[in-house]
Amino acid sequence: MLEQFFRLKEHDTSVRTELLAGLTTFLTMSYIVFVNPDILSGTGMDKGAVFVATCLAAALGSLIMAFVANWPIGMAPGMGLNAFFAFTVVAQMGYTWQQALGAVFISGVVFVILTVTGIREWLVAGIPPSLRSAIAAGIGLFLGIIALGSAGIVVANPATKVGLGDLTHATTLFAILGFFIIAALGAMKVRGAILIGILAITILSIVTGYTQFQGVFSAPPSLEPTFFKLDILGALNTGFFHVILVFVLVEVFDATGTMIGVATRAGLIRPGNPGRLGRALLSDSCAIVAGSMLGTSSTTAYVESASGVQAGGRTGLTALTIAVLFLLALFLSPLAAIVPPYATAPALLYVACLMLRELVDVRWDDITESVPAAIAAVAMPLTYSIANGLAFGFISYVAIKTLSGRFRDIHPATLLVAVLFVIKYALFPG
Repeated sequence: MLEQFFRLKEHDTSVRTELLAGLTTFLTMSYIVFVNPDILSGTGMDKGAVFVATCLAAALGSLIMAFVANWPIGMAPGMGLNAFFAFTVVAQMGYTWQQALGAVFISGVVFVILTVTGIREWLVAGIPPSLRSAIAAGIGLFLGIIALGSAGIVVANPATKVGLGDLTHATTLFAILGFFIIAALGAMKVRGAILIGILAITILSIVTGYTQFQGVFSAPPSLEPTFFKLDILGALNTGFFHVILVFVLVEVFDATGTMIGVATRAGLIRPGNPGRLGRALLSDSCAIVAGSMLGTSSTTAYVESASGVQAGGRTGLTALTIAVLFLLALFLSPLAAIVPPYATAPALLYVACLMLRELVDVRWDDITESVPAAIAAVAMPLTYSIANGLAFGFISYVAIKTLSGRFRDIHPATLLVAVLFVIKYALFPG
Protein backbone atom coordinates (compact mmCIF):
# COMPACT_ATOMS: atom_id res chain seq x y z
CA MET A 1 0.00 0.00 0.00
CA LEU A 2 2.80 2.41 0.91
CA GLU A 3 4.56 1.61 -2.36
CA GLN A 4 1.44 2.29 -4.39
CA PHE A 5 0.55 5.52 -2.63
CA PHE A 6 3.97 7.12 -2.19
CA ARG A 7 5.65 5.52 -5.26
CA LEU A 8 8.78 4.62 -3.32
CA LYS A 9 10.55 2.69 -6.12
CA GLU A 10 9.98 5.53 -8.55
CA HIS A 11 11.81 7.83 -6.12
CA ASP A 12 14.54 5.24 -5.47
CA THR A 13 13.81 4.95 -1.76
CA SER A 14 12.44 2.43 0.77
CA VAL A 15 10.11 2.35 3.76
CA ARG A 16 13.07 2.09 6.16
CA THR A 17 14.83 5.06 4.57
CA GLU A 18 11.68 7.18 4.66
CA LEU A 19 10.98 6.36 8.32
CA LEU A 20 14.55 7.22 9.27
CA ALA A 21 14.34 10.47 7.31
CA GLY A 22 11.09 11.38 9.07
CA LEU A 23 12.64 10.72 12.47
CA THR A 24 15.67 12.81 11.53
CA THR A 25 13.56 15.79 10.48
CA PHE A 26 11.34 15.48 13.56
CA LEU A 27 14.34 15.58 15.90
CA THR A 28 15.66 18.73 14.23
CA MET A 29 12.33 20.62 14.33
CA SER A 30 10.63 19.22 17.45
CA TYR A 31 11.99 22.09 19.56
CA ILE A 32 8.96 24.04 18.33
CA VAL A 33 6.67 22.12 20.72
CA PHE A 34 8.54 23.78 23.60
CA VAL A 35 9.36 27.15 22.06
CA ASN A 36 5.99 28.01 20.49
CA PRO A 37 3.90 27.60 23.67
CA ASP A 38 6.48 29.63 25.58
CA ILE A 39 6.24 32.52 23.09
CA LEU A 40 2.47 32.54 22.54
CA SER A 41 1.58 32.07 26.21
CA GLY A 42 2.98 35.56 26.77
CA THR A 43 -0.13 36.91 25.01
CA GLY A 44 -2.44 35.41 27.62
CA MET A 45 -3.10 32.20 25.68
CA ASP A 46 -3.29 29.00 27.72
CA LYS A 47 0.14 27.37 27.49
CA GLY A 48 -1.21 23.80 27.58
CA ALA A 49 -3.73 24.54 24.84
CA VAL A 50 -1.05 26.15 22.68
CA PHE A 51 1.14 23.08 23.18
CA VAL A 52 -1.66 20.85 21.90
CA ALA A 53 -2.44 23.26 19.04
CA THR A 54 1.24 23.29 18.06
CA CYS A 55 1.47 19.50 17.92
CA LEU A 56 -1.84 19.16 16.07
CA ALA A 57 -1.05 21.95 13.58
CA ALA A 58 2.36 20.39 12.86
CA ALA A 59 0.82 16.93 12.46
CA LEU A 60 -2.03 18.16 10.28
CA GLY A 61 0.23 20.31 8.11
CA SER A 62 2.67 17.44 7.61
CA LEU A 63 -0.20 15.06 6.79
CA ILE A 64 -1.52 17.44 4.14
CA MET A 65 1.99 17.70 2.70
CA ALA A 66 2.30 13.90 2.69
CA PHE A 67 -0.98 13.05 1.00
CA VAL A 68 -1.52 16.07 -1.25
CA ALA A 69 2.02 16.80 -2.45
CA ASN A 70 3.89 13.56 -1.60
CA TRP A 71 6.92 15.62 -0.58
CA PRO A 72 9.28 14.93 2.38
CA ILE A 73 8.69 18.30 4.05
CA GLY A 74 7.68 18.83 7.67
CA MET A 75 5.24 21.57 8.65
CA ALA A 76 4.81 23.40 11.98
CA PRO A 77 4.10 26.89 13.39
CA GLY A 78 6.89 29.09 12.05
CA MET A 79 9.60 30.87 13.99
CA GLY A 80 9.48 34.61 13.40
CA LEU A 81 5.78 34.67 12.67
CA ASN A 82 5.03 33.46 16.20
CA ALA A 83 7.24 36.25 17.55
CA PHE A 84 5.49 38.82 15.33
CA PHE A 85 2.15 37.47 16.59
CA ALA A 86 3.10 37.73 20.27
CA PHE A 87 5.50 40.64 20.58
CA THR A 88 4.28 43.00 17.86
CA VAL A 89 0.59 42.38 17.17
CA VAL A 90 -0.46 41.66 20.75
CA ALA A 91 2.18 43.14 23.08
CA GLN A 92 3.12 46.26 21.10
CA MET A 93 -0.02 47.05 19.11
CA GLY A 94 -2.43 46.07 21.86
CA TYR A 95 -4.69 43.69 19.94
CA THR A 96 -6.10 40.57 21.57
CA TRP A 97 -4.70 37.16 20.78
CA GLN A 98 -8.13 36.22 19.44
CA GLN A 99 -7.90 39.06 16.90
CA ALA A 100 -4.36 37.99 16.03
CA LEU A 101 -5.62 34.46 15.33
CA GLY A 102 -8.30 36.02 13.14
CA ALA A 103 -5.58 37.80 11.19
CA VAL A 104 -3.72 34.51 10.74
CA PHE A 105 -6.92 32.91 9.42
CA ILE A 106 -7.53 35.76 6.95
CA SER A 107 -3.91 35.66 5.80
CA GLY A 108 -4.28 31.92 5.27
CA VAL A 109 -7.38 32.40 3.13
CA VAL A 110 -5.58 35.11 1.13
CA PHE A 111 -2.63 32.75 0.85
CA VAL A 112 -4.83 30.00 -0.61
CA ILE A 113 -6.27 32.45 -3.16
CA LEU A 114 -2.80 33.71 -4.12
CA THR A 115 -1.61 30.12 -4.53
CA VAL A 116 -4.57 28.89 -6.60
CA THR A 117 -4.49 31.92 -8.91
CA GLY A 118 -0.72 31.81 -9.40
CA ILE A 119 -0.23 35.29 -7.91
CA ARG A 120 1.97 33.80 -5.19
CA GLU A 121 4.61 32.76 -7.69
CA TRP A 122 4.37 36.19 -9.35
CA LEU A 123 5.00 37.86 -5.99
CA VAL A 124 7.97 35.65 -5.18
CA ALA A 125 9.49 36.21 -8.62
CA GLY A 126 9.00 39.97 -8.30
CA ILE A 127 10.64 40.57 -4.92
CA PRO A 128 14.35 41.46 -5.23
CA PRO A 129 16.56 38.58 -4.00
CA SER A 130 18.61 40.99 -1.86
CA LEU A 131 15.51 42.25 -0.09
CA ARG A 132 14.19 38.71 0.35
CA SER A 133 17.46 37.63 1.97
CA ALA A 134 17.53 40.69 4.21
CA ILE A 135 14.00 40.00 5.41
CA ALA A 136 15.03 36.53 6.58
CA ALA A 137 18.11 37.97 8.29
CA GLY A 138 16.04 40.76 9.87
CA ILE A 139 13.62 38.23 11.33
CA GLY A 140 16.69 36.47 12.71
CA LEU A 141 17.84 39.70 14.40
CA PHE A 142 14.32 40.18 15.78
CA LEU A 143 14.40 36.67 17.27
CA GLY A 144 17.88 37.41 18.58
CA ILE A 145 16.88 40.44 20.65
CA ILE A 146 13.87 38.52 22.01
CA ALA A 147 16.14 35.63 22.97
CA LEU A 148 18.71 37.88 24.66
CA GLY A 149 15.93 39.57 26.60
CA SER A 150 14.43 36.25 27.74
CA ALA A 151 17.88 35.12 28.84
CA GLY A 152 18.44 38.29 30.88
CA ILE A 153 21.51 39.20 28.84
CA VAL A 154 19.90 42.34 27.37
CA VAL A 155 17.78 44.56 29.62
CA ALA A 156 16.08 47.95 29.39
CA ASN A 157 18.24 50.97 30.22
CA PRO A 158 16.75 54.50 30.43
CA ALA A 159 20.01 56.12 29.36
CA THR A 160 21.00 53.90 26.45
CA LYS A 161 17.66 52.24 25.54
CA VAL A 162 19.17 48.77 26.12
CA GLY A 163 21.99 47.56 28.32
CA LEU A 164 23.79 44.49 29.61
CA GLY A 165 22.01 42.37 32.21
CA ASP A 166 23.43 40.60 35.24
CA LEU A 167 25.71 37.94 33.77
CA THR A 168 26.26 36.39 37.22
CA HIS A 169 22.61 35.42 37.67
CA ALA A 170 22.14 31.66 37.60
CA THR A 171 19.37 31.57 34.98
CA THR A 172 21.34 33.87 32.69
CA LEU A 173 24.33 31.56 32.99
CA PHE A 174 22.04 28.61 32.26
CA ALA A 175 20.91 30.31 29.04
CA ILE A 176 24.50 31.04 27.98
CA LEU A 177 25.47 27.43 28.64
CA GLY A 178 22.44 26.23 26.66
CA PHE A 179 23.48 28.30 23.67
CA PHE A 180 27.02 26.93 23.76
CA ILE A 181 25.70 23.36 23.98
CA ILE A 182 23.37 23.84 20.99
CA ALA A 183 26.03 25.59 18.89
CA ALA A 184 28.66 22.96 19.68
CA LEU A 185 26.32 20.08 18.89
CA GLY A 186 25.26 21.88 15.72
CA ALA A 187 28.90 22.21 14.68
CA MET A 188 29.31 18.46 15.19
CA LYS A 189 26.15 17.91 13.09
CA VAL A 190 24.36 16.12 15.92
CA ARG A 191 20.72 15.51 15.02
CA GLY A 192 18.34 17.22 17.42
CA ALA A 193 20.99 19.64 18.71
CA ILE A 194 18.41 22.32 19.59
CA LEU A 195 16.14 19.82 21.34
CA ILE A 196 19.07 18.40 23.33
CA GLY A 197 20.09 21.90 24.43
CA ILE A 198 16.59 22.78 25.62
CA LEU A 199 16.25 19.53 27.56
CA ALA A 200 19.74 19.82 29.07
CA ILE A 201 19.05 23.27 30.54
CA THR A 202 15.60 22.18 31.73
CA ILE A 203 17.16 19.22 33.57
CA LEU A 204 19.86 21.50 35.02
CA SER A 205 17.16 23.89 36.20
CA ILE A 206 15.31 21.03 37.91
CA VAL A 207 18.46 19.65 39.56
CA THR A 208 19.42 23.09 40.93
CA GLY A 209 15.92 23.78 42.23
CA TYR A 210 14.94 26.57 39.84
CA THR A 211 12.23 24.44 38.26
CA GLN A 212 9.94 21.87 39.89
CA PHE A 213 9.74 18.49 38.15
CA GLN A 214 6.16 17.54 37.26
CA GLY A 215 6.68 14.38 35.25
CA VAL A 216 7.22 13.66 31.57
CA PHE A 217 4.16 11.82 30.24
CA SER A 218 0.45 12.44 30.69
CA ALA A 219 -2.77 12.79 28.73
CA PRO A 220 -2.74 15.93 26.53
CA PRO A 221 -4.16 19.14 28.06
CA SER A 222 -7.45 20.52 26.81
CA LEU A 223 -7.45 22.37 23.49
CA GLU A 224 -10.68 24.17 24.41
CA PRO A 225 -9.07 27.47 25.60
CA THR A 226 -7.80 28.21 22.06
CA PHE A 227 -9.94 26.00 19.80
CA PHE A 228 -11.98 28.15 17.38
CA LYS A 229 -11.35 31.23 19.55
CA LEU A 230 -10.22 33.35 16.58
CA ASP A 231 -11.91 36.76 16.19
CA ILE A 232 -12.22 37.23 12.44
CA LEU A 233 -14.44 40.33 12.63
CA GLY A 234 -12.01 41.96 15.04
CA ALA A 235 -9.17 41.19 12.66
CA LEU A 236 -11.02 42.99 9.87
CA ASN A 237 -10.55 46.23 11.75
CA THR A 238 -8.86 48.77 9.43
CA GLY A 239 -5.82 48.92 11.68
CA PHE A 240 -5.18 45.27 10.95
CA PHE A 241 -4.55 45.85 7.26
CA HIS A 242 -0.77 45.90 7.48
CA VAL A 243 -0.73 43.06 10.03
CA ILE A 244 -2.42 40.77 7.52
CA LEU A 245 -0.12 42.11 4.78
CA VAL A 246 2.94 41.22 6.83
CA PHE A 247 1.64 37.74 7.64
CA VAL A 248 1.02 37.10 3.95
CA LEU A 249 4.38 38.47 2.78
CA VAL A 250 6.46 36.57 5.32
CA GLU A 251 4.49 33.39 4.65
CA VAL A 252 5.03 33.83 0.90
CA PHE A 253 8.81 34.31 1.18
CA ASP A 254 9.49 31.85 3.99
CA ALA A 255 7.42 28.86 2.93
CA THR A 256 7.99 29.17 -0.81
CA GLY A 257 11.73 29.62 -0.50
CA THR A 258 12.02 26.75 1.97
CA MET A 259 10.02 24.32 -0.15
CA ILE A 260 11.85 25.15 -3.37
CA GLY A 261 15.21 24.81 -1.62
CA VAL A 262 14.46 21.49 0.07
CA ALA A 263 12.70 20.01 -2.97
CA THR A 264 15.58 20.99 -5.25
CA ARG A 265 18.02 19.28 -2.91
CA ALA A 266 15.83 16.16 -3.00
CA GLY A 267 15.74 16.22 -6.81
CA LEU A 268 11.98 16.79 -6.82
CA ILE A 269 12.35 20.04 -8.76
CA ARG A 270 14.49 20.39 -11.85
CA PRO A 271 15.07 23.27 -14.29
CA GLY A 272 11.90 23.68 -16.32
CA ASN A 273 10.08 21.05 -14.24
CA PRO A 274 8.50 22.31 -10.99
CA GLY A 275 7.25 18.84 -10.12
CA ARG A 276 4.45 18.92 -7.53
CA LEU A 277 5.34 22.43 -6.32
CA GLY A 278 1.79 23.67 -6.93
CA ARG A 279 0.35 20.97 -4.66
CA ALA A 280 2.99 21.66 -2.01
CA LEU A 281 2.22 25.39 -2.04
CA LEU A 282 -1.49 24.63 -1.66
CA SER A 283 -0.71 22.26 1.22
CA ASP A 284 1.03 24.86 3.34
CA SER A 285 -1.66 27.45 2.52
CA CYS A 286 -4.38 25.15 3.85
CA ALA A 287 -2.27 24.33 6.92
CA ILE A 288 -2.23 28.02 7.93
CA VAL A 289 -6.04 28.17 7.94
CA ALA A 290 -6.29 24.95 9.96
CA GLY A 291 -3.66 26.10 12.47
CA SER A 292 -5.48 29.37 13.18
CA MET A 293 -8.63 27.39 14.04
CA LEU A 294 -6.69 25.18 16.43
CA GLY A 295 -5.13 28.20 18.13
CA THR A 296 -1.61 28.85 16.91
CA SER A 297 0.28 31.26 14.67
CA SER A 298 1.01 30.59 11.00
CA THR A 299 2.10 27.08 10.04
CA THR A 300 4.89 26.87 7.49
CA ALA A 301 7.37 24.52 5.83
CA TYR A 302 10.49 23.91 7.93
CA VAL A 303 13.95 24.28 6.47
CA GLU A 304 15.03 21.53 8.91
CA SER A 305 13.35 19.17 6.44
CA ALA A 306 16.65 19.33 4.56
CA SER A 307 18.12 17.07 7.27
CA GLY A 308 15.56 14.38 6.40
CA VAL A 309 16.29 14.78 2.70
CA GLN A 310 19.97 14.38 3.51
CA ALA A 311 19.04 11.11 5.25
CA GLY A 312 17.35 9.89 2.07
CA GLY A 313 13.76 11.11 2.38
CA ARG A 314 12.14 11.58 -1.01
CA THR A 315 8.38 11.08 -0.57
CA GLY A 316 5.39 11.96 1.56
CA LEU A 317 6.08 8.93 3.76
CA THR A 318 8.76 11.06 5.41
CA ALA A 319 6.18 13.77 6.11
CA LEU A 320 3.70 11.15 7.35
CA THR A 321 6.32 9.89 9.82
CA ILE A 322 6.85 13.45 11.06
CA ALA A 323 3.08 13.84 11.55
CA VAL A 324 2.81 10.64 13.60
CA LEU A 325 5.73 11.69 15.82
CA PHE A 326 4.12 15.09 16.49
CA LEU A 327 0.94 13.28 17.53
CA LEU A 328 2.97 11.12 19.94
CA ALA A 329 4.54 14.32 21.31
CA LEU A 330 1.09 15.30 22.61
CA PHE A 331 1.76 13.04 25.59
CA LEU A 332 4.82 15.08 26.65
CA SER A 333 2.78 18.01 27.99
CA PRO A 334 4.19 17.90 31.58
CA LEU A 335 7.70 18.27 30.15
CA ALA A 336 6.63 21.11 27.89
CA ALA A 337 4.97 22.89 30.82
CA ILE A 338 8.13 23.03 32.92
CA VAL A 339 10.55 24.19 30.21
CA PRO A 340 11.59 27.69 31.41
CA PRO A 341 12.08 30.71 29.12
CA TYR A 342 15.84 30.68 29.73
CA ALA A 343 15.92 27.14 28.30
CA THR A 344 14.14 28.10 25.08
CA ALA A 345 16.04 31.41 24.73
CA PRO A 346 19.25 29.64 23.55
CA ALA A 347 17.22 27.88 20.85
CA LEU A 348 15.82 31.20 19.64
CA LEU A 349 19.29 32.76 19.59
CA TYR A 350 20.76 29.82 17.69
CA VAL A 351 18.00 29.95 15.07
CA ALA A 352 18.62 33.71 14.83
CA CYS A 353 22.30 33.10 14.12
CA LEU A 354 21.47 30.60 11.38
CA MET A 355 19.07 33.05 9.73
CA LEU A 356 21.79 35.70 9.49
CA ARG A 357 23.53 33.55 6.89
CA GLU A 358 21.03 34.95 4.40
CA LEU A 359 22.97 38.24 4.32
CA VAL A 360 25.54 36.51 2.12
CA ASP A 361 23.09 36.69 -0.78
CA VAL A 362 22.63 40.47 -0.59
CA ARG A 363 24.21 42.33 -3.54
CA TRP A 364 26.53 44.49 -1.46
CA ASP A 365 28.22 45.93 -4.55
CA ASP A 366 24.99 47.70 -5.59
CA ILE A 367 23.89 50.56 -3.30
CA THR A 368 20.32 50.47 -4.61
CA GLU A 369 20.08 46.83 -3.52
CA SER A 370 22.22 46.73 -0.37
CA VAL A 371 20.95 49.86 1.43
CA PRO A 372 17.23 48.90 1.36
CA ALA A 373 18.24 45.39 2.42
CA ALA A 374 20.27 46.72 5.34
CA ILE A 375 17.44 49.05 6.40
CA ALA A 376 14.93 46.19 6.36
CA ALA A 377 17.17 43.95 8.47
CA VAL A 378 18.19 46.62 11.00
CA ALA A 379 14.71 48.13 11.43
CA MET A 380 13.12 44.87 12.59
CA PRO A 381 14.96 44.54 15.93
CA LEU A 382 15.37 48.28 16.52
CA THR A 383 11.66 49.05 16.05
CA TYR A 384 10.75 45.68 17.60
CA SER A 385 8.57 44.95 14.60
CA ILE A 386 8.87 42.71 11.55
CA ALA A 387 6.16 44.84 9.96
CA ASN A 388 8.19 48.05 10.16
CA GLY A 389 11.27 46.33 8.80
CA LEU A 390 9.34 45.04 5.80
CA ALA A 391 7.77 48.44 5.18
CA PHE A 392 11.03 50.38 5.46
CA GLY A 393 12.78 47.92 3.17
CA PHE A 394 10.19 48.01 0.38
CA ILE A 395 9.61 51.77 0.54
CA SER A 396 13.34 52.60 0.56
CA TYR A 397 13.97 50.17 -2.31
CA VAL A 398 11.42 51.91 -4.54
CA ALA A 399 12.53 55.40 -3.44
CA ILE A 400 16.26 54.81 -3.98
CA LYS A 401 15.77 53.02 -7.32
CA THR A 402 13.51 55.83 -8.55
CA LEU A 403 15.74 58.71 -7.40
CA SER A 404 18.83 57.07 -8.92
CA GLY A 405 17.12 56.82 -12.31
CA ARG A 406 16.54 53.08 -12.21
CA PHE A 407 12.77 52.94 -11.92
CA ARG A 408 12.59 50.31 -14.65
CA ASP A 409 14.43 47.90 -12.34
CA ILE A 410 11.43 47.85 -9.99
CA HIS A 411 9.14 44.86 -10.47
CA PRO A 412 5.39 45.67 -10.27
CA ALA A 413 5.05 43.33 -7.27
CA THR A 414 7.66 45.29 -5.30
CA LEU A 415 6.06 48.59 -6.29
CA LEU A 416 2.63 47.32 -5.23
CA VAL A 417 3.84 46.23 -1.78
CA ALA A 418 5.66 49.55 -1.24
CA VAL A 419 2.56 51.55 -2.20
CA LEU A 420 0.42 49.49 0.18
CA PHE A 421 2.81 50.23 3.06
CA VAL A 422 2.86 53.97 2.22
CA ILE A 423 -0.95 53.99 2.28
CA LYS A 424 -0.88 52.25 5.62
CA TYR A 425 1.45 54.82 7.21
CA ALA A 426 -0.47 57.71 5.63
CA LEU A 427 -3.92 56.59 6.76
CA PHE A 428 -3.13 54.58 9.88
CA PRO A 429 0.18 55.92 11.27
CA GLY A 430 -0.37 54.25 14.64
